[in-house]
Amino acid sequence: MAAPIAPLNRLLRPRSVAVIGGAAAARVAEQCERMGFDGEIWPVHPTRAQVAGRTAHRCVEALPGAPDAAFVGVNRNVAVDTVSALAAVGAGGAICYAAGFLEAGGADLQEELVAAAAQMPLIGPNCYGLINFLDGVPLWPDQHGGKRLGADGRGVAIVMQSSNVAISVTMQRRGLPIAYMVTAGNQAQLGLSQLALALLEDDRVSALGLHVEAFDSIAGMEALASQARARHVPVVALKVGRSAAGSAAALSHTASIAGADAGAEALLSRLGVARAHGLADFVEALKFLHAHGPLRGRRIGSLSCSGGEAGLMADAVANTRLSLPALTSEQAAAVAATTHPLVHVANPLDYHTFSWGDEAALTATFSAFAAAGFDANVLVLDVPRADRCDDADWQVTARAFEQALRHANATGAVLATLAENMPESWAEALLARGIAPLCGLDEGLAALEAAALVGAAWQRPAAPPAMAPALAAGAPVVLDEAEAKARLRRFGVATPAGGVARDADAAVALAATLGGAVVMKALGVAHKTEQGAVRIGLRGAAQVHAAAQALLPLGDGLLVERHVDAVVWELIVGLKRDAQFGILLTVGSGGVLVELAGDSVTLLLPTNAEAVRDALAALRCAPLLRGYRGQPAGDVEAAVAAILAVVNFAAAHPGAVEELDVNPLAVLPQGQGAMALDALVRIREGR
Repeated sequence: MAAPIAPLNRLLRPRSVAVIGGAAAARVAEQCERMGFDGEIWPVHPTRAQVAGRTAHRCVEALPGAPDAAFVGVNRNVAVDTVSALAAVGAGGAICYAAGFLEAGGADLQEELVAAAAQMPLIGPNCYGLINFLDGVPLWPDQHGGKRLGADGRGVAIVMQSSNVAISVTMQRRGLPIAYMVTAGNQAQLGLSQLALALLEDDRVSALGLHVEAFDSIAGMEALASQARARHVPVVALKVGRSAAGSAAALSHTASIAGADAGAEALLSRLGVARAHGLADFVEALKFLHAHGPLRGRRIGSLSCSGGEAGLMADAVANTRLSLPALTSEQAAAVAATTHPLVHVANPLDYHTFSWGDEAALTATFSAFAAAGFDANVLVLDVPRADRCDDADWQVTARAFEQALRHANATGAVLATLAENMPESWAEALLARGIAPLCGLDEGLAALEAAALVGAAWQRPAAPPAMAPALAAGAPVVLDEAEAKARLRRFGVATPAGGVARDADAAVALAATLGGAVVMKALGVAHKTEQGAVRIGLRGAAQVHAAAQALLPLGDGLLVERHVDAVVWELIVGLKRDAQFGILLTVGSGGVLVELAGDSVTLLLPTNAEAVRDALAALRCAPLLRGYRGQPAGDVEAAVAAILAVVNFAAAHPGAVEELDVNPLAVLPQGQGAMALDALVRIREGR
């Protein structure tokens, strides 16, 4: 077993830096000087006497000591020997800038590079490196837009797979204080989770951002999430590379809707990592979490001086999982006592412009509103452009809001509906006063949702490690529906009464014993609806006999079952084996249009009843399950029990299940249960 990698503290917070190579190394030295790095900078070049105005050393072995960090800016063919020399002299770590390794077909060369590093930490190859904005250490060969925070500062740490995207994030003008920017490149030795874990050791890190193209390790992500939670550092991930949903040739509907991105979503949710869906959301979420950390809940109070802004906020919140709870009569009376008689007190509150510019009056109104105890108070305030306008009255409003938040000991954010209407100078000043500046209506609400998601996750017990069983022996086989249902029944999944018939006369006899309408299906046929292998609502011997005659040529026999009516809603419950994430459980709106509906949630196993209930509640069809517009409510607890029975089936066959669909799982009216109307199981049968 290989020895563990040495700690990264010298690499991340160096006191001596070696810059090795020509132009790129010179730029790193210049960047260090520009940011005021006060440690040693040692250039290394085999032929030049000077690099960036400093005396150059001919080789690594000629350095005056073992550098804490080294920027290796040489071509890929020289990089391996250079890294080996650094490891031999006891360097604290190295950044390999060169490209042309695994990403360009150079897998063998990348393996040599990792072997050369041995236990010395190595970032890259094919990356720009890192910037420590706290201590003024930019091991970075290009421009960036960040500024030094100072050793006593505080900010977010970001680990990105793309160096170019990292540069873009440093150029933001939204007031995000960045403590560290680290690019991982090919992750030849150190993956995102390992780099992030090392950054968490710095108490000056307020929040952690990850730009993820591919997870380096599920176990690593689990360890990272656990440590982040223990240190109270919230994590936001920008996961890119959403794949198309499954293959057209997939046997099960689950395999079509639970693609790679569903697994990523499930992992992040399970770990309490907020997911951003764009760079703007990523920056805003990190900024809010830097200012306030996770939210206790999703209850938002909104203040604005315009009915138009109040309407924009109400509509935007309706598209999120946040809420704008109504004020109680006592709370409304307290707010009304501070406002003009024409103000209608509500949430969102349009406080009008009657008190505009009156700091004392605004403070009184904002204080009474904040006393309602919202999880976050949002002041909608678009700041005038400085080149043509005066923002003095807006400053008055911001001061009143600050005083109100302090008086109520409340969490607050100032939100500009358009990102450009929050100047960087305002954003920085608000952060310094303990208020989160949010740039853009949708981005700002996404940040609040992210903070609420992390808060909810941290209020729950931490999830156990994901179930990733080894593949069982034997070839996978597809069970026919009758056998699939029989096996699921042993674990508590209810199915309609019925049985198997091998000819038309037997089907008629079986239907007579069931009574009423029956459903008939050809056994051994995948995608039965598409193949015309299902008949429903059959009554009487003639109908049953005719249907049997038509279906028998399609399969290996007939499944005849009692027709189930009074169904409140149909769900899909599925399992799918994923090479990276283990066994995925998907629940969603079921039926023949499951892919078109796109209404599903995927969970990792193991799971529990609370997580399944939360997944059902997150579906768009959830109102139908609860009873919609006078319709009966569904037996949700029976549905939860059925889903957990499917999970138990997977737990009993951990390495064998390849695909499983219960589609549909019919949710009957409350107290009447839930029933699997169809089932498909693809499983490895041991030998």
